Amino acid sequence: MGMLKVLIVDDDAALGELLGEYLEQEGYAVESVRDGESGAARAVDGGFDLVVLDVMLPGLGGFDVLRRVRAVSPVPIIMLTARGEDVDRIVGLELGADDYLPKPFNPRELAARMRAVLRRAGGEPEPAIRRKARLVEVDDVTLDLGARTVWRSGEELQLTGLEFSLLEAMVRAAGEVVRRQDLYREVLGRRAASFDRSLDVHVSNLRRKLGPLPGGRERIKTVRGLGYQYVRGSA
Repeated sequence: MGMLKVLIVDDDAALGELLGEYLEQEGYAVESVRDGESGAARAVDGGFDLVVLDVMLPGLGGFDVLRRVRAVSPVPIIMLTARGEDVDRIVGLELGADDYLPKPFNPRELAARMRAVLRRAGGEPEPAIRRKARLVEVDDVTLDLGARTVWRSGEELQLTGLEFSLLEAMVRAAGEVVRRQDLYREVLGRRAASFDRSLDVHVSNLRRKLGPLPGGRERIKTVRGLGYQYVRGSA
């Protein structure tokens, strides 16, 4: 594989230059743009592996950029939010961001978040001959772990990399409760913190995209105080 391409969309020129230099030292190919219109266009057409997107942008704001990109592309996106603005983080996650990082932040933490998001998005594609052995099926839902794609009743669903990893973790344990702390550690790549509702937002997005079971029952059940259960249709 060649160098992974990262797009930084932030109107802070000094921050963009700092991040660009740091991430290039980490082995990434980095491009920076300073406005939302250019960011949305490049994120869709530039063939990037990951986008770092600020919420506060002149003209077209970060949330509008996120909406445009998510309408046509599953490229992983990390949002940069103002510290303490919990509503920004929740809105970003609901719109399909893979992760968020509050400003100010240490570039090393951003790099660590990027690596976690990229791992969830999948590494090198597997040969087609191996993919058939990596299908996971539960009722009307099929996951192709090699291609990292999901079908429900034959229709392909558009999930983010994080949503796919979250669904995979729950489907593999279908019928059993998966603990919140395990999902935070294994899927989000961090420990659960007080008042961190990001996992709940991602699960809510998954419920919306998957819809209910054929009989109308809830597909992903919340088990209060423990975690989540992917419900089998025959249960």
